[in-house]
Amino acid sequence: MVKPHSLFARFAPAVAAASVVVFTSAVASAADPVAKKGMPQFDPMTMPSQIFWLIVCFAILYLVMSKVIVPTLGGTIEARAAKIQGDLDAAAKARDEAKAALAHYEKSIADARAEAQAANRAAADAASAATNARLTEVGQRIGGEIAAAETRIAEARQAAMGNVRSMAVEVAQAAYAKLVGGQPEAARVDALVGAALQGGRR
Repeated sequence: MVKPHSLFARFAPAVAAASVVVFTSAVASAADPVAKKGMPQFDPMTMPSQIFWLIVCFAILYLVMSKVIVPTLGGTIEARAAKIQGDLDAAAKARDEAKAALAHYEKSIADARAEAQAANRAAADAASAATNARLTEVGQRIGGEIAAAETRIAEARQAAMGNVRSMAVEVAQAAYAKLVGGQPEAARVDALVGAALQGGRR
């Protein structure tokens, strides 16, 4: 706010200079007889009253300025300064809030990215474990089926060999009966056929 005494200090030199100019002009007019016919305000006879009314007008102007105009201007200036400061504070607050919101958003994005990566790793690990378990189960089942198939093949082979041996024994007995006559010993024929089959299997 502009103080009245500072305003007075600003205008006082100008008023004093004007008074000196008016007084000097009045003295010059009084010394010059031709000047008496000039402007009435330069008449030395009216000079004291002019100076008096100049002081009165200056005092009234000073009072009006100091009591009405200057406080009004000072209040307006203070209100404007307060509004500008309030706007600056609001802008600073909004800037801080925007920075905080941006930091929170970036943190949320980072947390979400970390959670997504952890979920992807967990899903990949779970899928890998399930795949390994499934492969192990399939391998075991296939191994069991292969073992069972080998067992069945071995049993079928044994059964086929038994049938072949009995047929070979019968054929050998029939051939011996036709060639030599009589019936050979069954145990001996069976042993010979078995030895022949073993030799052929080797």
